Amino acid sequence: MYKTRSPMRVLHILDHSLPVHSGYAFRSQSLLLAQKRRGWDPIVVTSPKHYASYSGEWTESEVVGDIRYHRTEQIFSTSLPLEAELRIMTALGKRIDGIVQRESPDLLHAHSPILNAIPALWVSRRSGIPMIYELRALWEDAAVDHGTYAQNSYKYKVVRSLETWVCRKAAHVTVICEGLRSDLIERGIPSDKITVIPNGVDIESFYSQKPDLSRLENWNLKGKKIVGFIGSFFRYEGLDLLVDAFARLSKTRSDIGLVLVGAGRAEAELKAQIKRLGIEDLVAMPGSIPPKSVPEIYALIDILVYPRHSMRLTELVTPLKPLEAMAMGKAFIASNVGGHRELIQHGRNGLLFEAGNTSALIAGLEHLLNDSDLRTQIGKRGACWVRQERSWNKTTSEYLTAYSKARLSIPRS
Repeated sequence: MYKTRSPMRVLHILDHSLPVHSGYAFRSQSLLLAQKRRGWDPIVVTSPKHYASYSGEWTESEVVGDIRYHRTEQIFSTSLPLEAELRIMTALGKRIDGIVQRESPDLLHAHSPILNAIPALWVSRRSGIPMIYELRALWEDAAVDHGTYAQNSYKYKVVRSLETWVCRKAAHVTVICEGLRSDLIERGIPSDKITVIPNGVDIESFYSQKPDLSRLENWNLKGKKIVGFIGSFFRYEGLDLLVDAFARLSKTRSDIGLVLVGAGRAEAELKAQIKRLGIEDLVAMPGSIPPKSVPEIYALIDILVYPRHSMRLTELVTPLKPLEAMAMGKAFIASNVGGHRELIQHGRNGLLFEAGNTSALIAGLEHLLNDSDLRTQIGKRGACWVRQERSWNKTTSEYLTAYSKARLSIPRS
């Protein structure tokens, strides 16, 4: 019979991590630190794909923010179908095997995508160590938005089938929201095998603070009410809708400016759209910024906008960024896709508008721009809710349930 030590040691298998800046990496670091505060011993290995996003030289292991990350060497691309994926999984499986023999973890915790879960399953079967699978997004649907392949194509169906198979074989499954839980139940995964571990916020880093107006002066936006977005520039985020709405609104209002912070696949398209609409003087795009500076940018923005387009991914998966806006005490407006409705009570901690409807977005922005009391009340209620319900310490406490259901003896804190 497999027994755990005290403290419990969990080997997390990740696609990539810090120092790469992404929502995936930030969530990973936050939950790892929360587990460490709980008295557990989290260790990490990253996939060869880490080096697809990170230009630094390979190192066997490194400590980032008090967490030790073991690295798997990069696998260079190939033109042959499925060969790259097989090489990635083979290399990662060997790396997991070596770490298991050296570190003797009590649990394998593989985080999506399935290229991490499949080699973790191989090692789990050989070692007898239970494996948890954490599903964070519908990667096949994200690939559709990125143009990698079409929805319901052969590759789409293969990825979806493999994801379902992994969920059936894992000792337990965690997901980041109710939308993903419902989707897996529809695929035949038993409901008691799924635990929701929602996104959270580092409430010690995100809090209401006085803005540094010199930034607005540098962007030539001083004295204006700032509409903004902070995050990744993917097409499904709907930033094209935001730019269009802002351009139309700026024709009747001279008191507004737009700040778009981040980077991503849609960046060139957004810049071209902004130029075509002739609003370059009203828009600041400072690019990606260091994580420690993100709260300073939030402090400058009067209204955050999350205009996600409606698709399977956005209907089922909750985003992280609205939680940060709430923690900062900011008012925001978001499209009424399912992932947003799971977080937002219209008129209480945010406003919702009909997804894809530019006129509805403009009306919502006008409402918030003209009503400072409403902005203040939404900000206060959001800050209160997120501190009560979505601190990382609270959301990650549900790992107790997930790990217990994987038949592990959990040390209680």
